[in-house]
Amino acid sequence: MSGTQAWGFTDDRGAQLGAARVPRRVVAYVRAGAALYDLGVIPVAVYGSGHDGDAYDPAKAGVLEAVGVPYLGPGRALDEAVLRELRPDVVVDVTYDGKSPYALDAALVERLGVPLVALAVGNELDLPAILDRFAALAAGLRIDGREGAGAEGVGAEVAEPGVADPGAVDPAAPVPVPVVVGSDAVGPEIVTPVTVSPATGPGQGAALAEFEAAEAALREAAARSGLGVLALSGAGPEQVHLARPHAWPELAWLAGLGVRLLDPGPGPGANWLTADWVRAAALRPDLVLFDNREHATPPYALPGGVRLAPWNPEIPPSPAAYARFFRDLAEALAP
Repeated sequence: MSGTQAWGFTDDRGAQLGAARVPRRVVAYVRAGAALYDLGVIPVAVYGSGHDGDAYDPAKAGVLEAVGVPYLGPGRALDEAVLRELRPDVVVDVTYDGKSPYALDAALVERLGVPLVALAVGNELDLPAILDRFAALAAGLRIDGREGAGAEGVGAEVAEPGVADPGAVDPAAPVPVPVVVGSDAVGPEIVTPVTVSPATGPGQGAALAEFEAAEAALREAAARSGLGVLALSGAGPEQVHLARPHAWPELAWLAGLGVRLLDPGPGPGANWLTADWVRAAALRPDLVLFDNREHATPPYALPGGVRLAPWNPEIPPSPAAYARFFRDLAEALAP
């Protein structure tokens, strides 16, 4: 950061970014935006990836839709004029290769003349390091001290015509989650634990404490159950993508907490092994974490008695979001 810059940040591409004032108007990829919201920075709008459609994917949105943050559609189809009208001070994306933003074209942001932050979410970092990077960015975006929903600065920038005032929504209010269990489920038992409400605002001490408590609860549940867990993404009745646990920071972290994750074995694919459902069944999982994003399909042809629990492979990188996931998984592993 030079002497004339009030804000500076080096992203995970190694790009050294700066601005004459702290960015207040943040446009972000939906995963990044949901994390920033948990960390007390409210985006003025978010966009999706090539997997997403013209409306929010509920699995990826967190509470963004509920609090009125606009969704712009897939990032690589963004209209430059629409983005200009939003007057962003910074655009925040993620990167899997440490070179390029994942969900939109860097050239588009370059034409706007604003910084583009890309934070790593691939397996070059472990989960705590990923969380630390998002926390560092959020702290830098709150550096002027005017933090959180409804405050002058970030919160005030969101409350514009056509956009719901985040201050009008109680962030402590839980979002209703339908629960389908036992005999009321269709097919194998579906374990959908009640999800706790997200922690928001600048004070993250409570969120970090909940993250650590959720880790402890999951470690205890994993030790008691010993269930074999398979993470996958359905691609129709004939095909499924089986996750390689070491390639996913959150899955690798689960293994470190004692969750017995099943590896699909040798074959092509760094992050997924693409196979048929027979291959998935042959791994004899006790619990299947199934991709619940809208572009994925429900599990097919698994043996009776296999538990199912939803998994979003793009969990917002915040302590609050991962605490919810850990709590849900601990409940799914319970006898």
